[in-house]
Amino acid sequence: MHDAELAHEREYVAGLYARLEELREEKRRQLAQVRRAGAVGTMQNVSERDAFAALYEDRLAQLDAVDDRLVFGRLDLDSGEAQYIGRIGLTTEDLQRLMVDWRAPEAGHFYQATAFDRQGVRRRRHLILQGRDVKAIEDDVLDAAMLTDDESLQGEGALLAALNSKRTGRMSDIVSTIQSEQDRIIRSSISGAVVVQGGPGTGKTAVALHRAAYLLYTHRDRLKSAGVLLVGPSSSFMKYIERVLPSLGETGVVMASLGRLMPGIQAVPETDADVAALKGKLEMAAIVANAVSNRMRVPARNRILEVDGRKLTLTPKQVRRARERARSTGKPYNEARVTFVKILLRELTEQMTELVEAGNIGNNADRSYLAEDVRTARDVRIALNLCWMPMTPEKLISDLFSKPEVLEFCTPNLTPAERALLLRPAGAPWTESDVPLLDEAAELLGELDPAAGRGLAQQEHDRARDLANAKQTLVNMEAAGVDALMSAEDLVEQNQERLARQTAAERATSDRTWAFGHIVVDEAQELSPMQWRLLVRRCPLKSFTIVGDIAQTSSVAGANSWQGALAPMFGDRWQLEELTVNYRTPSQIAEAAVRMANAAGLVVSAPKAVREGRWSPIIDEVAPGAVVSRLVEVLPEELEALDGGLLAVIADGDLLPEATAALRAAYGRRIGTGAGSYEQDIVVISPREAKGLEFDGVVVLEPSMMLNHRHGKVGDLYVAMTRPTQRLRLIAAEPVPEGIAR
Repeated sequence: MHDAELAHEREYVAGLYARLEELREEKRRQLAQVRRAGAVGTMQNVSERDAFAALYEDRLAQLDAVDDRLVFGRLDLDSGEAQYIGRIGLTTEDLQRLMVDWRAPEAGHFYQATAFDRQGVRRRRHLILQGRDVKAIEDDVLDAAMLTDDESLQGEGALLAALNSKRTGRMSDIVSTIQSEQDRIIRSSISGAVVVQGGPGTGKTAVALHRAAYLLYTHRDRLKSAGVLLVGPSSSFMKYIERVLPSLGETGVVMASLGRLMPGIQAVPETDADVAALKGKLEMAAIVANAVSNRMRVPARNRILEVDGRKLTLTPKQVRRARERARSTGKPYNEARVTFVKILLRELTEQMTELVEAGNIGNNADRSYLAEDVRTARDVRIALNLCWMPMTPEKLISDLFSKPEVLEFCTPNLTPAERALLLRPAGAPWTESDVPLLDEAAELLGELDPAAGRGLAQQEHDRARDLANAKQTLVNMEAAGVDALMSAEDLVEQNQERLARQTAAERATSDRTWAFGHIVVDEAQELSPMQWRLLVRRCPLKSFTIVGDIAQTSSVAGANSWQGALAPMFGDRWQLEELTVNYRTPSQIAEAAVRMANAAGLVVSAPKAVREGRWSPIIDEVAPGAVVSRLVEVLPEELEALDGGLLAVIADGDLLPEATAALRAAYGRRIGTGAGSYEQDIVVISPREAKGLEFDGVVVLEPSMMLNHRHGKVGDLYVAMTRPTQRLRLIAAEPVPEGIAR
């Protein structure tokens, strides 16, 4: 019976893959046909062809991304129908359904049905694939009438098989093993903010990613144009999860770490915890506003301006009056500046006209040229810029933190010690804590006046550069024997039109003012109030999925409670959901981490571990200065125990570069950073970078260094200890924190 069932499933799955190949070939053929048409015909025809090309490209990318484990389940229903559940929906050419998309409402029974609430399901079958072949099947029989000896199939357990598989350095989706409490959260309403609180290993990140895919499927009309933003704690984390959404059938989500939320800025981590805490306070919004106001200056006395040999007078009263009228428009700084300049240019032009007419009585010649003379006069431009300089966010924040007199003026409520923390050299690298301040400044400043920034001469320069590049491209194509069939001018126009036809995700990536339809925030407990302010600005509807664990907060600017973090921005428009099962961490390791946290005074949730591991935590106590040498000594033992699994060495402070250098000398290119890869099966990483990642084995160096008692945070050590799926070792010269050993 088992062999017959397995053979049947293999035949059906082979048919699904055959249909997938047919669809791929169809889209390739349609895309090639559209591309052959070229950029000819009317603008409308060209636009329509581009739209079809984008449609075929998106569908082909989706079909290519779902090849791995295309189908993973089958439901046998009371009606006698068998429904196959997979990554996308598939039908025959005459629209007979072959497979149901996992996000469709009827697929919810695959995750939610139980023996106590069958929801019309008699049997749930898990199909465990290796490549395109069905390796095994496992049945959950929900209808007792089916429980006969010859129909009861045994398997290794889809969930346990996934948990025990080796890590690859990239996160895998859990679409085939979503559990009931996870599915309920994934399919919850899009309105307001859903907060998913869960301890280590509960699948918070997986739930967040699957929820993003589900919402894009269910609310396609709303989210296709507005887009979804996914925010993670670090670049390593973003690389770790980057393949999950495409594998779930979605390719248009904008993904960004906290340091990449300001277009054009690539921020580095803030290394000083006190500075991060200070910059993260909401009071910084008022300080940035003060910095903007400080750029609007009234001269102390009259200024004499020379225009074409004549003397004009700019008075403080004129400047003050123009400033107030410009401010009353309610426009941002740079846009209000246009009004300010127009008012003063008009008044100065009137002065100039009076002077010219006084010397040419009876001469009625045209005086319109005088306005241009005044506008372009060097003295006038300098005087108006000194009163109200065009300003970029980068210039504003750089001046604020590098000029002591500016900082003192803008921070009347800070102490001298706090100002000293903020001061830094001009040109210092931007940090993650600066990004919300830059965003705040951009909101207050608005866009630069095109006349003050990119004028006609610059536009002509850019056009000439693009044209030269296009001509060179055509020369290269001709040299390669390719007939371009278009002029350089046509190529420039086509490139500009292509930019204008970018997808919502592509446009949103480069547009700071883009309003997303939904935002997913992972490791959200680390966000400062100013970072929350930035994100809420990105989604005015306040539709969020927020996942994290308050116990793992390591940033001093982070949250001590969800109420404290979210109430200032969301009020009561958020609901808390909690995940209670630890799927990743073996019980011996999870219990040791909880004991350590409790002994350090940290209250943590203790989700129930679903499995017991083969090893309890190993503690190596060594002599001072011998931590790294002991690491090199025991690493072969760890690698052998993991049998090809992914090993992380987690260290902080000076131990991090020291351990990296020692292991590179011993293992060469096998040493990596971030989440690792197939080629790099040993990674050396800080606790902060390890957030959200998982490894088969972990070696923690000097655990006491990761207890940040000064700021009341012990999350770094808790995070480090809960990364492994199999094995944990701690090497310590300092006393081992209490609670780890029983």
